[in-house]
Amino acid sequence: MRSGSRNTLIALALLAVLGLLAFWLLSMPRPLTAADIPRHTADAANGERMYQAAGCISCHQPSPDLAGVDASVPAGGAPLETPVGTLYPMNLTPDPETGIGNWTDLQFVNAVQRGLSPEGEHLIPALPYTSYVHMKPEDVLDIRAYLASLPPVKSPEHEADITALPLIRRGVGLWKWVGLDTTPWQPDPSQSETWNRGSYLVNGPGHCQECHTPRNVFMALDASKAFQGGPHPEGKGRVPSLRGLIERGRYTDAADLASALQYGEVMGYDKLSSGGMGQVQRNISQLPESDIQAIADYIASLE
Repeated sequence: MRSGSRNTLIALALLAVLGLLAFWLLSMPRPLTAADIPRHTADAANGERMYQAAGCISCHQPSPDLAGVDASVPAGGAPLETPVGTLYPMNLTPDPETGIGNWTDLQFVNAVQRGLSPEGEHLIPALPYTSYVHMKPEDVLDIRAYLASLPPVKSPEHEADITALPLIRRGVGLWKWVGLDTTPWQPDPSQSETWNRGSYLVNGPGHCQECHTPRNVFMALDASKAFQGGPHPEGKGRVPSLRGLIERGRYTDAADLASALQYGEVMGYDKLSSGGMGQVQRNISQLPESDIQAIADYIASLE
């Protein structure tokens, strides 16, 4: 082999090694530490409200294979179809072997707000931690307290049906550089307390932007087009815009929108209790009326 060709191969090999090293370093997990977790006396009642606002049961439904388990218990295992493959959301009950019974507070907060498993693996962002990251850590800890009050259910974990899953998980770490904004939610002092409560619920636990905001070339939420609708995250159809609902005549005012969110199609509101919004509306209807009105006030203000 000629000296020039050998040197070229050596240079290419070195570049490949450096590229892999850079990929490995940039995609490393960056978890929260114990110092990041506030001292907090957990409130399970608030945790239940946050759990409903977050719609946890919508994804963590019990697997059809779990006989005798109430459908309202987040035992996990029901298949979740995504464009990259089928996921099987985990068991959120306090079972120590197959659920989160042995998780620490820090592990739970890292999963919910940083997308990291207790083993330090990156979680696929089908878990909307890109929105949950904006929540108050105290509310996340309250959710954990509520989950701890549920009956433990044995529901073994199912491996996701995704090609090259370990590589994709590692790639998620690199994606987090552009797709995970860790800025905490902040109130708008120019708005009312109710509006700010709605803003928090919609942009934090409610994770409405995950479906109603289109994504950019990096598959991160496009903040410049917030709530303008876009392709459905499951790859089928489109999600409508939440902007101008009052101006477009979809609802008469914020009170009308609040009634729609609370009662859905039972009170004649079209396309709210079925289809993609069906489970969302049912979850929201479990919230206190004041929270439902706050959500409606915020959404109604989106022009």
